Amino acid sequence: MTRTSAKPDYGIDAPGVVRNLFIAGVLLPVLGLLFPVLRIGPVILLWKAGAIVTGVLCLIEGVLMVIYAKHGKFLHRDRMLGMVDWKGDESVLDVGTGRGLLMIGAAKKLTTGKAVGIDIWSTKDLSGNAMDKTLRNADLEGVRDKIDVQNGDAAAMKFPDASFDVALSNLCLHNIPTRKGRDQACREIVRVLKPGGKAIISDFIRTRDYVKAFKAVGAATSRTGLDFLRTFPPLRIIEVRKPGS
Repeated sequence: MTRTSAKPDYGIDAPGVVRNLFIAGVLLPVLGLLFPVLRIGPVILLWKAGAIVTGVLCLIEGVLMVIYAKHGKFLHRDRMLGMVDWKGDESVLDVGTGRGLLMIGAAKKLTTGKAVGIDIWSTKDLSGNAMDKTLRNADLEGVRDKIDVQNGDAAAMKFPDASFDVALSNLCLHNIPTRKGRDQACREIVRVLKPGGKAIISDFIRTRDYVKAFKAVGAATSRTGLDFLRTFPPLRIIEVRKPGS
């Protein structure tokens, strides 16, 4: 495949979840039809209707997650990037960059600025999640000279204080397993922002905790409602502003 015919690939979010939803969506109705009555000792369960309904719901959720991965997340990215008043000279950090969707989108807004993406490259959270694929996407999108991709832990960033004008993150922080770790990642995001810098963070759960963590370090913070039209699962966006000097 030549470069001119190749297209960037930003992967499927939570591929294991999508796979399991489709398996359950097919398997449950089949089992319900084959074995409409279950006997567990003296208990008789008429589960056919429930199995079919649950299976259909699983299929719908799986389809919605694929639609988000292939279409909705681009609309969501544009909404997030639209919350920044771009001048073109910003230094930008994408926390949990994955295959570079936000980082590359931000890089297209830049003239003299630079976008940096960090990740731990978990394929459980994004299909084909690997640095070389992120760099390939940047090359295909024509912004390779405006980006830098690094290994990096959101809760223990190696950047100096006040390194970035803008920080971005989508569907990353909830993957940190502990509340302590997630709070630390929020503190790290504020730490690496320059005075007056802005962070745009999006997730589907625990966003209230993020707001508390950002406010605890003095950042002005607001949170949107759930976006049912463009995202699945429905996402919220948190807008964070670090106090100026």
